[in-house]
Amino acid sequence: MSSTRKLPRLGAHTPTSGGMAKRSIAYAQEVKAEAIQVFASNPRGWAMPDANFEVDKLFRDKALELDIETYVHAPFLINLGSPTPATYENSLASTAYSLKRASEIGAKGVVVHTGSAVDSTYVDKAWKQIKKGVVPILSKLSQDDPWLLLEPTAGQGQSLVKKLDDLLHYFEALEWHPKVGVCLDTCHVFAAGHDIAKKGGMTQTLDLLVELVGIERIKLIHANDSMDVCGALKDRHQNLGDGEIGIKPFEELLAHPAVKGAPLILETPGMEPKHGEEIALLSKMRAKIK
Repeated sequence: MSSTRKLPRLGAHTPTSGGMAKRSIAYAQEVKAEAIQVFASNPRGWAMPDANFEVDKLFRDKALELDIETYVHAPFLINLGSPTPATYENSLASTAYSLKRASEIGAKGVVVHTGSAVDSTYVDKAWKQIKKGVVPILSKLSQDDPWLLLEPTAGQGQSLVKKLDDLLHYFEALEWHPKVGVCLDTCHVFAAGHDIAKKGGMTQTLDLLVELVGIERIKLIHANDSMDVCGALKDRHQNLGDGEIGIKPFEELLAHPAVKGAPLILETPGMEPKHGEEIALLSKMRAKIK
């Protein structure tokens, strides 16, 4: 598969228990994934284990041999807009660590949730601390380093990115740094109130995202159906076609120019058998695109 391909890669979030070089790669082969997402550390903790050079090299070599693109999902605890000093400091350290680990395993990007100000009175301060803390991390990245990919959440509470338009605040805070991109989660954007389930809704939403940040910054798609209705502000993923979004919008998604270079990664319930079926389904849709 060449880098000039005109259609997005398809893949899934893969388990790492037993080691990335063994478990994640085997999972990718089992479900026929062309791209995978992994956790480089405990997703629900602040621990930042040391790298194992030999294991990292083995993983990089296998991924390269099989032409599998890799992305890292940073820990869920990260909240760069948090008013709690310890959470903010840990979030900065974890973001920097995730970018370093991504580079060591040859990943193309690191997905970080856009987070929350927690308190409505803290929003302005949140943007200021994001700028102060994250821009120095970005300034250390070279052209060959992984992208920092902002993933808008489902819009609940004091989310800093409730709707896609709010991404502009994030990009402004990060000074439109050339290594900042977007990971769009279809369940999240639907939960936040963008009706991608209606005919033309997915196309309209992707057009808006392109208008806001530019097509070159759309780097990854989390392809998930939703257990809940549009605007429910609930982050509950469902298997493709079994939720409130349905199948047709994913055909629109695959056909949109914005995702040509943005792999679709499943974060849906179930393991190998289910992910294999969903990748096969997406593959059939992709094959129909002219």
